[in-house]
Amino acid sequence: MSTTVFLAGATGAIGRQLVPLLIKAGYRVFGTTRLEERAGHLREVGVEPVVLDVFDSSAVETAFMRIKPEILIHQLTDLPKDLSPEAMVEGKVRNARVWNEGTGNLIRAAKKAGTRRAIAQSLAWLYAPGPVPHREEDLLGVVDPELRIVVEAASSLEHAVLDSPPIQGVVLRYGLLYGPGTSSEEPVGPCVVHVQAAANAAVLAIERGAPGVYNVVDDNTFASNERARRALGWNPAFRRREILSLGQHP
Repeated sequence: MSTTVFLAGATGAIGRQLVPLLIKAGYRVFGTTRLEERAGHLREVGVEPVVLDVFDSSAVETAFMRIKPEILIHQLTDLPKDLSPEAMVEGKVRNARVWNEGTGNLIRAAKKAGTRRAIAQSLAWLYAPGPVPHREEDLLGVVDPELRIVVEAASSLEHAVLDSPPIQGVVLRYGLLYGPGTSSEEPVGPCVVHVQAAANAAVLAIERGAPGVYNVVDDNTFASNERARRALGWNPAFRRREILSLGQHP
């Protein structure tokens, strides 16, 4: 019998790359979307759609109790695609609510449904100033006060995922995404990761690696990816050929 995966954010940038990898690996995938019109796209690629508002705790619990997923993969964000400073003003606030309130609803429902492992995305480019390359035990933190809300939300998400026994929590700290469906086709910045390699890390984390935090980043001098390479068998050079078009938002 196939392992059941509940993918929160199935039509987001990472979700669109993650879906075919999960299907190919033989998982039964239930994927969330906020909009009914996107459900058909998910069905076409083998996903069982779950139209869901992550802020509706009752609806989230009902979905989990119906599906009883073994694995939760949390790829929900609410950031503007272009990451422009103007759009990010409100985007940071919306995303903070997703990572605070939304994550809490997902984890509580997962615990009640008996989910054994939760995998969630965080950020590797927000480490507090200190010696580099940063490793996973280093603290998140920024000098720029405008990014404080992002750091606090990421820390809240990580705490919820990692400290909710008996769920085995895995946090993937991603670099800035590049590639299809992201804000840039090419890497921009000192700490980046290709969106397809980021998706592959989530698949690997289902069965590999101890609970904990992993930097999922291209080779760089800011953050070390040694733990992800060693424990997950992850390779930042991973790419897949097929590109899905499942919409632009979770």
